[in-house]
Amino acid sequence: MDQPTAHTPPRSRYAVLAAICLAALVLPLSFTGGAVATPAIGQSFNAGPTALAWVTNAFMLSFGSLLMAAGTLADRYGRKCLFSWGLGLFVFASLLLATVPSMLWLDGLRAVQGVAAAAALASGSAALAQEFEGAARTRAFSLLGTTFGLGLAFGPMACGLLVEQFGWRSVFACTALLAAVALLVALWQMRESRNPAPGRFDLAGVLAFSATLVLFTTALIMGPQLGWGSTLILWLFGAALMGLACFIAVELRAPQPMLALNLLRYPRFVGVQVLPLGTCYCYVVLIVLLPLRLIGLEQVSPLRSGVILLALSAPMLVVPLLAAWLTRWASAGTLCALGFLLAAAGLYALAQVPAGATPLLVAALLVIGAGTGLPWGLMDGLAVSVVPREQAGMAAGVFNTTRVAGEGVALAITFALLTALVATYLPGALSQGHPRLAQQLVMGDLSQAQGLDPALLRAAYLQGFNALLLVLMAFTLASAAAAYFFLKHPAPPEHEQQRLPAHTS
Repeated sequence: MDQPTAHTPPRSRYAVLAAICLAALVLPLSFTGGAVATPAIGQSFNAGPTALAWVTNAFMLSFGSLLMAAGTLADRYGRKCLFSWGLGLFVFASLLLATVPSMLWLDGLRAVQGVAAAAALASGSAALAQEFEGAARTRAFSLLGTTFGLGLAFGPMACGLLVEQFGWRSVFACTALLAAVALLVALWQMRESRNPAPGRFDLAGVLAFSATLVLFTTALIMGPQLGWGSTLILWLFGAALMGLACFIAVELRAPQPMLALNLLRYPRFVGVQVLPLGTCYCYVVLIVLLPLRLIGLEQVSPLRSGVILLALSAPMLVVPLLAAWLTRWASAGTLCALGFLLAAAGLYALAQVPAGATPLLVAALLVIGAGTGLPWGLMDGLAVSVVPREQAGMAAGVFNTTRVAGEGVALAITFALLTALVATYLPGALSQGHPRLAQQLVMGDLSQAQGLDPALLRAAYLQGFNALLLVLMAFTLASAAAAYFFLKHPAPPEHEQQRLPAHTS
């Protein structure tokens, strides 16, 4: 039970809703903005592919690894407190990013941005649940999800316009401005709320989980440059495996674990975790890869690239609502499986699109976006409905962590795989004479390929990209099968739910 507070006037409640929704708009802008700005950042600092990969991955890693911890801290120290500090840190980091002097500072501040984003999202969602009840709470969270979808849908276009007109630094300045407005409204209108009996903070679990993610992702990012058999890469993979073992050991022994591992006994809970992982590989990675391809390799302007990407994200504004309506006639597992099958068909179609064929590209992206929208619209609700009621908070935290951390890992895996595929299509002499050339092409950088035939390089990249799409299609098909299989199982019966350890975050 949360600490009782005075009833919030309707005007203040809606002001709080506006502040939290504005914060939710800033987060996807930070994600898509970094992707759209990456080619310009690379040219500005003459940065290598490894440094450019961290522009997105540093943000996603710190964001995903700290979401569950941020929820516990919000319960302990107050939702308004953590939301305000999170947004304040986000504004500060974004302003510094707009004036950053080097790639090292930029990558480091992107990680700080991720920490701030985790604090703001976890505490903002918890605060919103305190302000609204019943049907009003459902509508409030629906609006929150729609706002996040708007950021994903229109973020690439808006950021492309900013990059084209004012330079890449304006993207970070704009997000700082929006976050500052949300912070001022929150300080003015949000009431404080906390759990008077908060759960114990699982510091060991947080450290083990974060270390595992960072070590594994670092190995994936540095592997193409150093070689997969190099001592450092093997050490990083080994350390990540040890971190995972430590995390499992800690969570099995903790009285109030960050993740109750016995939840994995329930097929529907496992099935819910499949959904965000599946959408990572058929949707999220394209939000990052396509701007690099369009802007860097096909020489499309940042604004036009954003308009093209609108075809991928715009269905997210409509299809999730359609998915909820279709549950009257079809099960969630069936709808999610059908969505993944449709997305897989779109990926296959995209692999057949030649460079410059914009109408075919847009059509394929619309199919992918529409297919992804079916599981996307159902997975948040499923996340808290497939576990015992008293563990809904933990389930939501696990789900959000799976989604965000999975996106960071998926991006690292995809970049490493695309680099390997592009290298196989480069002529042998060219690849051996320029060992980093494939990495540079993957990051949309042609500036280091002076004296080489651009048409030959673009052809090798496109062949590698199309081969990657077929791999993503196979993973999406596997996600369809897994979603259908695991989600067809019923929820845990009541007598088994009572055996699970309660979570007090």
